Order: sequence, then C-alpha cells, then structure tokens
Amino acid sequence: MGNLREWLNGTGYTVLKGSDDIEIKDVVFDSRKAAPDTVFVCMKGSKTDSHSFMPDVINKGCSTIIVEKELDELPVNETDSLNIIKTENARETLSYLSAAAFGHPSEKMLMIGLTGTKGKTSTSYMMKTVLETGGRKVGVIGTNGCVIGDEHFDTLNTTPDSYELNGYFKKMLDAGCDTVVMECSSQGFKMDRTAGIIFDYGIFLNISPDHIGPLEHADFGEYLYFKSRLLTQCKTAIVNKDDEHFDELLAEPGLSYDRLVTFSIKDPSADLTAYNMRFMTGADFAGTVFDTKGIISDNFSLSVPGEFNVSNVLSVLITAHDMGIKYSDINKALSSVHIEGRMEAVYKSDRFMVIVDYAHNEVSMVNLLKTLSAYPHKRLVVVFGCGGNRSKERRIGMGKAAAKAADFCIFTSDNSRNEKPEDIIADIENAYLEGGGNTDGYIKIPDRRAAIEYAMKHAEDGDIIAVIGKGHENYQEENGVRRHFLDKEEILKIKDELGL
Repeated sequence: MGNLREWLNGTGYTVLKGSDDIEIKDVVFDSRKAAPDTVFVCMKGSKTDSHSFMPDVINKGCSTIIVEKELDELPVNETDSLNIIKTENARETLSYLSAAAFGHPSEKMLMIGLTGTKGKTSTSYMMKTVLETGGRKVGVIGTNGCVIGDEHFDTLNTTPDSYELNGYFKKMLDAGCDTVVMECSSQGFKMDRTAGIIFDYGIFLNISPDHIGPLEHADFGEYLYFKSRLLTQCKTAIVNKDDEHFDELLAEPGLSYDRLVTFSIKDPSADLTAYNMRFMTGADFAGTVFDTKGIISDNFSLSVPGEFNVSNVLSVLITAHDMGIKYSDINKALSSVHIEGRMEAVYKSDRFMVIVDYAHNEVSMVNLLKTLSAYPHKRLVVVFGCGGNRSKERRIGMGKAAAKAADFCIFTSDNSRNEKPEDIIADIENAYLEGGGNTDGYIKIPDRRAAIEYAMKHAEDGDIIAVIGKGHENYQEENGVRRHFLDKEEILKIKDELGL
C-alpha cells in the first residue's frame, strides 16, 4: 500500500473531487484490472478514450481515478463517492505512479539509455557483455525483449509501457542487477513511457529519416525532437559527432545533461576517435580491429564487422572507461561478443553462407550490404520485404538500396500487417527498377519460407545470402494475426531438408 499524494510527487495535478490523501495498492490503466484500492488512469488515445470506461471501473469498486478532462465532461454522478484527480498528461502521470508502485527501482541502479535510428540493440548487447565482463550485473530491455540473468521476457515494444517497464526494473533489482541498459525509442518518449527516469548515461548513436507516418511521427522534425528527449533525462550525454544532425540535435529545446562527451570515426576533435580500422577476414566473419585516441588511447578487437559497429562501440568504450572497467576486460568482451539476429552467420559451408540481420530500413540496409560486400563472395543475394502499415518511404528506400548493392534479390513478405504482401512487394520492385536494378536481378516470392528456400536451393559457389528485416523476431504478422516464424529456425530446417 502507498499514499496517493506521495505517489504523485513530482507531477502537477488538481483534485477535482474527493482527496489525494488516500491509501492505494496499485495503479491500473486497463479497465479489466480495476479493483478496490487501485487508482485507474484514464488516457485519450488515437483510437480509444478510456474516460468512457469510468462507469465500469467504478462498478468494480475502484474509487480513485486520474483524468485529463474537467468534471462536467466525465461520465460520473455528483453522488458518487470518488476521488478524481486531473492531470494535463495522464501518460506522464502513469509513469510516475508506476515507478512509485514498484518502489522506484530505477533510482537504485545505474541507468544507461541508448537511442538511435539504427544500432541500438547491437550496442546494448555489446554494452552488456563489456560491463558484465568487468564485474557488473546487467539487465537489458529493448527490441530483443527483456533479459535478466538467464531469463528472457518477450516485449511488444522496444520501450515497454511505463508500468511494464518499472515491473522489469523491479525484477532486475530483485535479481541483484546493479545496472540497466535500455533501448529508448522515439515512440517511448512521445508516449511518456520513460517519464521521471534519470539516466546516468544517455547515448545518442545516430538519426536518419525513419518511423515517419500516420501511426508514428508526423515528420523528421518531430522524430528528432522526441529522440532528443533522452538528453533531457540524463547526467552524461554521449553523442555521435559524425551524425549529420549533430548540431540540430544539440540545438533542440530543453536539453539538460551535466556533461557532454562526443565520439567519432572521422573527426579527431571528438573526445574519442577510432582510426586505422581494418577488417579481420578468415573462414568466417571475424570482425574489426581498430585503434583509438582521445580519452582512450589503445587498440581494440571487435568480433562484429562494419564501420558503423565500430562507431557504435565507441559509446560503449566511453561508458566502460567512465565506470572504471579495465581495458583488458573490455577487449576480452568485445572480441567475443555475439548478438542474436545481427550479422548472425546461421549457416556456412564450403559453397555458400547464410546470414540473418535485422536491417529493416534504407540506412541500415546500406550499411549491412556495404559491410558484406567487403568480404570475398561471388554474389550477394538479399532476401527481404518490408513491414506493412508503415511509411512507404521505408520500402522505397530498401528497394533503392538493393538496386545499388545486391547482385540478386528475392522480394518477399515481412510483417505485412493489414496490407497485402503483393502490394508492398510491388512498391519495392518499382523502387528497385527506378534505382537502376537489373530486370533479371530479382524474383518475387511472397511466402517468406519459400523465398529463403529458393535462395538456398539455387545458391552458387561463393554466395553470401542475407535474409534481412526480421533478425531476432520470432513472428510473422499478417492480417493482424501473429504466427510463430523465426528466420534462423527456417534456415536450419531448410538446410536439413536440402541435405546440405
């Protein structure tokens, strides 16, 4: 049990009816979970306004309600024995209430937040590996779900809703974690899921046009604004100086970090710079060796290839250095790090290899194909689609990227949601051809498993086959229904079926 007035500390609110000096045991925002001694938070969403559920909530014995409307706009009677609290931003208030309900767990651990259009997940797992090698106990929340020790929890969003998020923080604390590494999405900031959290380190990796559309952000300006909110909630800001929007980012309103540290693979004036990068090639992907100068002058080996991964890992080096992790532990961790669904070699033979990667927009696809092209190969074959109910610019960009860098493409499905896979594929095909793609350089196979099978069955000696877009995702969503589907699993099954 807790006192509502204490739980609301730090928020602005008005008591419309009743009192705020009452005891409650939990906060809910799903009317089905309303019960006596809970506080129900009403929110106005794009599809549903939960103020309309107030009669049901009251019938279930819930007598304390947070609202965003005036009393005369609410479906309540004057005689109702209710406590009604009005706030300007119910989602933000929900975040504060959720933190209080779980005992403010984020305040008892070192918090690291990462944001960026690409590379958040890879960076978070590199960070986890390095810090754990250095003796920390780390919990991770992000696109790949929530990981606490040996336990894995699936999450619907990169940044879960604030109640779920604080629940995971409490699990981490109870499991002995002293550090949290968390991916922070622009939608998470827009929906106030992280409100009230102060990050010890806020890492800004990069930003490029993405997540722009009716269900995401109105335009790039809004996208940049919400990405920049991480730098309003952190003590030390660690920012990529190479990003073309670096100056715009630092000009965004409300930034309130105590210290700014920059990193770069191009600009020697940054606080930490990587140089002399060289790929380690061999029988398999071996990674990259690079030197650093600035706040760290040393040599490092990274078991993940690509300049963009070197750029991202600089943020890890800065954080680990700041936390006192030994360089020997850092190098040991980076030379052996493995990230599921990110540049993951699932099958390799003397003839060809198949890798899986999460690249699902133009920028990440360009970086991936550029990296793969640096390795010896006969053809670079790319199997990909694009998610439905998202901005068409994403699929168009991916089609253009394939035209420039792939030797052969197989256009297929990827979470078509409520769109027809064939319509998405047609958009990709048009962009591919307009981008200069060869008319003989692709085939359309809407069934994703059949597309992967075709690529492996028709592989030529020396081929690199990249199955991209889903990475770690273990589902395929079509017509609003999710079914189990994991690229890695299907590749291994097909390997056995083909007798490879």
